[in-house]
Amino acid sequence: MLDYFALGLLIFVFITLFYGVIVIHDIPYEIAKKRNHPQQDAIHVAGWVSLFTLHVLWPFLWIWATLYREDRGWGFTDGAQGGSGIEAQLKQAQEQISSLNERLQDIEQQAQQGGQG
Repeated sequence: MLDYFALGLLIFVFITLFYGVIVIHDIPYEIAKKRNHPQQDAIHVAGWVSLFTLHVLWPFLWIWATLYREDRGWGFTDGAQGGSGIEAQLKQAQEQISSLNERLQDIEQQAQQGGQG
């Protein structure tokens, strides 16, 4: 009787560990789904691939899933800039270009005045 109990316990532990590994590898996907990550399907597939690569990819998937947040995107822009990150960078680049154009015109005028005198 104890042999059957031990066999049942061994099978139960094996199935629990197997299921636990699968659940642990779905944690980055669950994080990505909760944060409405734009690449959550890729994270899910990479989690399954990580099972076959001896879990090498799993820490990177965790990082990838946690970097994105719906309210601030990837978080690489300063919130004080106003607007979205790309729009603020575009506006800043346009201001720099117009400033450089004004400086170039001033230098050209000075060069023309110096050459005439």
